[in-house]
Amino acid sequence: MSIATCVRHAELGDLVGLLNAQQAAKVDVVAPASALRASDGLLRLSGIEPVLDERGFTLVDGLYRPTAAADSHLGSKLKIPVGYLKWLREEPRTDLYDANVNGLLHGSEDPRLPGGGDDRSFLLRLFTSGVPDEPGILRAVLSDRYGIIDNLDVLTAVLEGIRQADGDVSVRSCDLTESSMHCKVYSPKVRALAPSFLSNYRTPFANPELEAERRRAAGELDRWRPVAAREGRGYRPGNEPIVFAGFRFSNSEIGHHAVTLKPELMVEICGNGLTLPIFAYTKRHIGDRLEVGGSWSQDTYRKRLAVITAETRDKVAEWLSPEFLAARITELERHAATPVAHPDRTIEVVAKRLGFTEDERTGILRHFIAGGQLTAAGIANAVTSYSQTVPDADRADALDDLALQAMSLV
Repeated sequence: MSIATCVRHAELGDLVGLLNAQQAAKVDVVAPASALRASDGLLRLSGIEPVLDERGFTLVDGLYRPTAAADSHLGSKLKIPVGYLKWLREEPRTDLYDANVNGLLHGSEDPRLPGGGDDRSFLLRLFTSGVPDEPGILRAVLSDRYGIIDNLDVLTAVLEGIRQADGDVSVRSCDLTESSMHCKVYSPKVRALAPSFLSNYRTPFANPELEAERRRAAGELDRWRPVAAREGRGYRPGNEPIVFAGFRFSNSEIGHHAVTLKPELMVEICGNGLTLPIFAYTKRHIGDRLEVGGSWSQDTYRKRLAVITAETRDKVAEWLSPEFLAARITELERHAATPVAHPDRTIEVVAKRLGFTEDERTGILRHFIAGGQLTAAGIANAVTSYSQTVPDADRADALDDLALQAMSLV
């Protein structure tokens, strides 16, 4: 059984189906370093007690294929440069991969060399394959103090918070990567005009090449047609400079991020999402240390989710209000009309300051030109429209967080 781990620009129902499939294959164990051994680039677990839960007994011993995130965790835990481990896997030089990992997990077999085995225990997050002799997936190698909060439960908790706040919202897009879940929510009824921020702006996706890039990022060429129809973007581009109030929420099951809620302004013309990270709420995954074979109590878990639900309820009431939206637009429009006389040079400087790659700099320049808005606001809109074409949803989310900084640098 192959478990899908990534989806881009998905609808809510698609995401729920994928998370349910992952939940059925998910197993978490706390295991000593002595139970892990690299074998031809895979990780073999041995001596682990079967896991008993509502599904019955699940056998854990066997081979698992590490994800890129799990390789990164191993490198960090064992002080092996992550770039070196990545290179060994790509070459492939699994013999050297095995030697490095096993040598640091178990120590040297040569008594003349210093260094014993690792005496720590790790939380291992796994997907079992469900097929005999087929490797499962090693998703993460985490501290035994990592407090698990699963994506499906975070999604449920946030939706419950929205219900409690009586919010009239739509989940407009969902992304899932090996590292994180990201969902975008907006309120069709909380809208305002942003004439300076969207002055002369036209959707860059009227350019067939840029639209094709956005649809390729979703992995399905026809996904954007029903999305556009559902969100009412079928009118002639540039008619009205409407901005909707919204927010995003994200979670990581494997230690890369905490649960995060942050407000977002959604541009109707093209679906650009301008996040406001300064207002973000974050809850980090830290728990009590687990013993080998231990688990967190359901009462503790429910209390953590209840906090997320309560925070969502409060943030929806604050962020999806006309007053909050009006205040944010006033702040945006203060500098939005600053002219950009030399786009190439301006975007080059912004790219260096914000750490954009060369491909990202080139892509943002293309979107800036296609958007036709030769102002500081045009830079921000170029960043948020370009991000929709980025296949890596984690990087796309990070780019959206940088859009306001890019505008302020102008």
